[in-house]
Amino acid sequence: MSRHLGKFTVIFCCLSLFSTTSYGEIPTEKDTTKIYSLPEIIVSEKYQQSEVRSITPMQILSARKIENLNALQVSDAIKYFSGVNVKDYGGIGGLKTVSVRSFGAEHTAVSYDGITLTDCQTGQIDLGRFSLDNVDMLSLNNGQSDNIFLPARFFASSSVLNIRTLKPSFGEKEKLKGKIALKAGSFGLSNPSLLLETKINRNFSAIMSGEWLSANGEYPYRLTYGTQKGDSSSTETRKNTDVATLRLEATIYANFAQNESAYLKTYYYESRRGLPGAVIYYLDENTNHQRSNDRTFFSQAHFEKHFSPLWSFQTNVKYHNGYLHYMDPSYNNSDGKIDNIYLQEEYYFSASLLFKAFEKLSFSVSTDYSLNTMEANLQDFAYPKRNTVLSVFNAKYVSNQWLATAGCLGTIVKESVKKGETPENRQHVSPFFSFTIQPFEPYDFRFRCFYKNNFRLPTFNDLYYTYVGNRNLKPENAQQFNAGITYNFSTERISLFSVTLDAYHNQITNKIVAFPNKDLFNWTMKNCGKVSVDGLDLTAESGISLIKNIGLVLGASYTYQRALNVTDPNEDDYKHQIPYTPRISGSGKAALEMPCFNLSYSFIWSGHRYSLFQNFASNRLPGYADHNLSLSRNFKTSRTSYSLQLEINNFLNKNYEIVRGFPMPGRSFRAIVAIKF
Repeated sequence: MSRHLGKFTVIFCCLSLFSTTSYGEIPTEKDTTKIYSLPEIIVSEKYQQSEVRSITPMQILSARKIENLNALQVSDAIKYFSGVNVKDYGGIGGLKTVSVRSFGAEHTAVSYDGITLTDCQTGQIDLGRFSLDNVDMLSLNNGQSDNIFLPARFFASSSVLNIRTLKPSFGEKEKLKGKIALKAGSFGLSNPSLLLETKINRNFSAIMSGEWLSANGEYPYRLTYGTQKGDSSSTETRKNTDVATLRLEATIYANFAQNESAYLKTYYYESRRGLPGAVIYYLDENTNHQRSNDRTFFSQAHFEKHFSPLWSFQTNVKYHNGYLHYMDPSYNNSDGKIDNIYLQEEYYFSASLLFKAFEKLSFSVSTDYSLNTMEANLQDFAYPKRNTVLSVFNAKYVSNQWLATAGCLGTIVKESVKKGETPENRQHVSPFFSFTIQPFEPYDFRFRCFYKNNFRLPTFNDLYYTYVGNRNLKPENAQQFNAGITYNFSTERISLFSVTLDAYHNQITNKIVAFPNKDLFNWTMKNCGKVSVDGLDLTAESGISLIKNIGLVLGASYTYQRALNVTDPNEDDYKHQIPYTPRISGSGKAALEMPCFNLSYSFIWSGHRYSLFQNFASNRLPGYADHNLSLSRNFKTSRTSYSLQLEINNFLNKNYEIVRGFPMPGRSFRAIVAIKF
């Protein structure tokens, strides 16, 4: 332990020197006399205070922070959160899923403007499909949020990634605003986008955004013929990596009264992409022709009303339609190809009620209902239908020094199929509690702790995928324990310095894993897994005013995870690190903000990982570090502002893999031109 503590101390000191987080906009001398400059500073301060004062670990990236990260998609930005492992299959069009504290992507809920996204087929949300062009804030909650006035789905996962998009905002005489942007770069990247905000009348406003992204994705990589240092190698080019996507989104916001609001959002996404195969020695990549075409449409509505200081009510409705067409024209089967079509639908409804019983004590109750169905052109497909009811009761106590929440989530699942045996219905009760205390009132030092139980249902693929699915699967059961400390302060030169340290223990039982059935070519899903995770997350942020009009923002994150497979003491992989989970990882950011331009530097790094459950040398993936630079400049006129940003990604041109056989791009360049009017 002392050896790891020493490594930890050295790494954190290095990160503190070269890293960053948010520092509010640095006002010029002129700005300090203007009222309009104050809201930007207040918002940034609020984000930082929320992270430190949160009852459970929470990390926030505001739009201002994201600008300094060289991030094109949501998946690029969240790599800078501590405790997060993004499984990236490489390239712009590659699948990107997030695992938080080694729980797996299926245990992380993704919320889009307050309503969760779903994929009943795989249980994983591809974060590569979400642009940052219209994103106002990203936040990640481990365990449970302080806010108890939420839909029940927010309490049904081990962590929640919140994506909050921009809302219309207008000056006194403004009725129309907009932004036109173009991103272009290496590997054929072209990404034009348009965003419009309009004020319809006193009560209604709307925001519309759309973008087109295309790239050939053909980036070079180094292929080594062997596993030993000094083995021969050659430079190859990634093939079948083209991607073309279209995103259209429109939202109408309504403020009927000071205590009554609503919105209606419609979202459409379409992509056509090649699926590059795993890189195998001496295998010609030109032989891989797998393709994927998918479409996602959803429409969601939210209504909220505060009847009085004591009572509040909100409701959500959503319809989701997902289409996937997967093709492999050279698959070795009786048809000589795979040509599969999947269609999934969801109908969702939620209602929540908040009651403030006393000045310091409040209660809430939420109930969600969802109906998920799936169809496919597969022979003897089950055509499953899943009805899910989630109900949660919460209590919250707040005082000057204490904040505590407690609650219980009940889950009822009824499933039916058209063909084959119907799976067993499920019921489960999941308790949770959390608290934070400020023991010394003059100092913003806090101790926090939480416990949470949750479970995740098997996906439709787990249950019904041809020759692989197992209809007798039980849900995975997860236990979370966390204890941490937070501290922050500010001085005349330091806008805010904050540090958070959290230690945690997670347990997963009935983990769903794939095992060989009759032979190595026939697999099935089984509840055979147990995972034990012990970890440590550390974050630090600071903003420093160097001299007049010049500021430096710094920050860092560090994660230690000991995630072990503890399924069977008689197996060779007992107490081995689970696949694709590094023991140590971290990130850093630094930005120099000046009146003429901004210069930012960011990096992510990871220790070695293993591609299989057995921690043998042949399964080891080496560690990596990815360094990025960006330079930006803003120009303003009386009515229009212009911005230019130049980025260099992976500027050291390191050749590495996050997933074995899927090399990541080397050095690349990107330019962004934007006009706001």
